[in-house]
Amino acid sequence: QVQLVESGGGLVQAGGSLRLSCAASGLTFSNYLIGWFRQAPGKEREFVSAITSYGNTPSYADSVKGRFTISRDNAKNTVYLQMNSLKPDDTAVYYCAAAERPLYIYNSWGQGTQVTVSS
Repeated sequence: QVQLVESGGGLVQAGGSLRLSCAASGLTFSNYLIGWFRQAPGKEREFVSAITSYGNTPSYADSVKGRFTISRDNAKNTVYLQMNSLKPDDTAVYYCAAAERPLYIYNSWGQGTQVTVSS
């Protein structure tokens, strides 16, 4: 059974930084693309970033490009999201999700971690 656990959220002032972690278990980690999504109050869940099995092809939403960096450590079954220059609009619950090759459908999700950016 695939389990994803996010951590690292919190309250930070605008311009600050946070690093989120997504620890995975119950899967062959290197077979999975891992994505980060977020959902703000009253809004739909949106894509933030994703990283392929060996980390050579990261992708980002335009809203976070240049500020967020995704990385993974396959030895630790963990994906990280380094978030710099945070803005109040980044306030949301952040979720990680796993998508197994070859179909790459996100069918395993974590419980989420709250990120709050104060102005």
